[in-house]
Amino acid sequence: MSEREIKLFGMSHQMLERDLDSLEKKLNLDLGRDREADSSKDQEYYPQVGQAVRQEASAMAKHYEIFYCLEKSIRDLLREKLKAEKGAGWWDLAVPESVKNNVSENMKRETDSGVTLRSTEKIDYTTFGELGEIVRKNWDTFSDTFNSEKAFSKIMTSLNILRGPIANCCPLAEDEIARLRLTLKDWFRLME
Repeated sequence: MSEREIKLFGMSHQMLERDLDSLEKKLNLDLGRDREADSSKDQEYYPQVGQAVRQEASAMAKHYEIFYCLEKSIRDLLREKLKAEKGAGWWDLAVPESVKNNVSENMKRETDSGVTLRSTEKIDYTTFGELGEIVRKNWDTFSDTFNSEKAFSKIMTSLNILRGPIANCCPLAEDEIARLRLTLKDWFRLME
């Protein structure tokens, strides 16, 4: 085979790949050509799930990832600020009693179920809404982090509502995707 024939073969292959990419996008179809992306998925069970659900999951993954990072960073911020302000016993001093009770129940439920515990940190057992309660109870500690308590409450409420479909495996409507982006902008503006 000549060098020219090899180049022509390569170019025709690239054109075919581009045409297949275009067809997959146009028909909202996955022909399974991206082997690298599929290699990280559970090959025993994943193929048994319908194509539409797999595509929906793929679209929702980025929203889950954003929320995962946001929620983890909020927990870290609370832990660091409260520990710096109140010391090692910050949990007992700064957390509302109702939150502590709920966390104790969540930890006991996990212990009693025999599963691997998610964390040794109590704050990791709080709900997203409870994180807001902790900040509001300790506003004096967070007033230099967030520029308005009222805005903080409003944004946390919006984020908690937007978190629902993401955490419960439901697709976000286009308007809610836009609302999530705007609310994230609001969140970071709150910390300016």
